[in-house]
Amino acid sequence: MRFLVLGTGSIGQRHCGNLASLGHEVLAWDIDPGRLRATVQGPGVRSVPSLEEGLDAQPAGVLVCTPPSSHLTLAREAVNAGADVFVEKPISHVSAGVEAFLGEARRRGRLVMIGFNFRFLESLRRVKRLLDEQRVGRVLWARAECGSYLPDWRPGRDYRENYAVRAEQGGGILLDAIHEIDYLGWLFGPAVAVFCAAEHASDLAGDTEDVAELLIRFESGVRAQVHLDYVQRTARRNLQVIGAGGAVHWNYPTHSVTIDVPGDERLEEDLSARESDQNRMYIDEVEHFAGCVRRRTTPLVEGFEALRSLRLVEAAKDSVRDGRWVKL
Repeated sequence: MRFLVLGTGSIGQRHCGNLASLGHEVLAWDIDPGRLRATVQGPGVRSVPSLEEGLDAQPAGVLVCTPPSSHLTLAREAVNAGADVFVEKPISHVSAGVEAFLGEARRRGRLVMIGFNFRFLESLRRVKRLLDEQRVGRVLWARAECGSYLPDWRPGRDYRENYAVRAEQGGGILLDAIHEIDYLGWLFGPAVAVFCAAEHASDLAGDTEDVAELLIRFESGVRAQVHLDYVQRTARRNLQVIGAGGAVHWNYPTHSVTIDVPGDERLEEDLSARESDQNRMYIDEVEHFAGCVRRRTTPLVEGFEALRSLRLVEAAKDSVRDGRWVKL
């Protein structure tokens, strides 16, 4: 099939290469000619001179990989052109207009998938299976953490050029680390209330929050504590789920899942061999999107579910401003 990738920063380049490796025809467009040239040097990818010419080529799917503030505008143009759409997380920087867009896409029979790639990580899928099987009993509490040093994210590129440090473009750790919000909703269901403390605490450039602490209540009765930051010099990403009969621990850097029940703590699964290739989950993600486009099936992460996560982030920001619990 033919796909059009809009935006050829790091994630756009990755999706271009992965789609081409799967045998698809890939068109790419970016407002930055230098980034675009670097992308089309790879096999199977060719550039288009404008968004309009890219859409005129009638791609089966369009992947929106630009800063969040432009996601909705570009996704709407793609849907109006008759394409299915993959939008990198978050679906937008604000929820205003998202529901109307998703309704229009549904009326036109277009698919909308959101790029929450951790849903395709086998170790996190293993956590979900353990919880669905109630291996540690009824879940009571969870703690999730995601922290790393923003200037180290993309070696060779000045972090001050990243949208992450610009609030008007949809930056900030709450939106950037929305993966944690998404997978907690995947594991525990819709949230009903949130309390959040967040601020720009470091000496990093920018006007966005770089540290955030959230407490979340879920409709299922589960409570979760979430820590997010741009400032840890050693990257950490992990989850602890505490149940009435034990606990499950997920560690992303080691790609391991451990189950801990009274008197018997053991490694449930070591997926480091499979997950040593970080690109695998991204390949699985775009392969899933292509399959949904071909078979006309609902994506694993569709637009309305992503909107739920975005509204939780907005509620967290309201909590920061007002210093109170905010209901959803």
